Amino acid sequence: MEDFDTFLLDHASCEKKASGMAMSMISHYPDKPVLIREMLNLAVEELSHFRDVMRLVLDKGLTPAADLRDEYVNQLHRLMDQGKEAYLLDRLLIAAIVEARGAERFGLIADALPRGSMKLFYQGITRSESRHFQLFLDLAYQHCDANLIPQRLDSLLSAEAAIIASLPIKAALH
Repeated sequence: MEDFDTFLLDHASCEKKASGMAMSMISHYPDKPVLIREMLNLAVEELSHFRDVMRLVLDKGLTPAADLRDEYVNQLHRLMDQGKEAYLLDRLLIAAIVEARGAERFGLIADALPRGSMKLFYQGITRSESRHFQLFLDLAYQHCDANLIPQRLDSLLSAEAAIIASLPIKAALH
């Protein structure tokens, strides 16, 4: 909160990347109509969030910067299994984890903000990220072997805990 302007810039970048990730899923899985429909809706919603955050950025007179590498997300992606079905499962579960952490962090931001429109905005973003977490988990159960999901999710969450512990605290979403 002490460097909220930096957080806002990072938030905008994350929303843009999330929209791009949803579009990438559409390109990679043209044979999965349920996934395509959901990712189309998600891409539009994330792009809408990007627009809303960019308005806040510009209203504050901030200059958007180039996207920075997100070491948290990059380290999670390195955990992905490369087998075709396992890769889809990992992609969906990692997306669910990222969205769940986003919801937690946005919730903390919302709690820390004073009453007003910014607080309401972040409360709404928190609810949205929570829905996205559930969406990715539901898609995993629809498109992957349900017997594999709990164990793989636990494994990814354990690895994620180590990743989080290894990263510095900064004014960023991840």
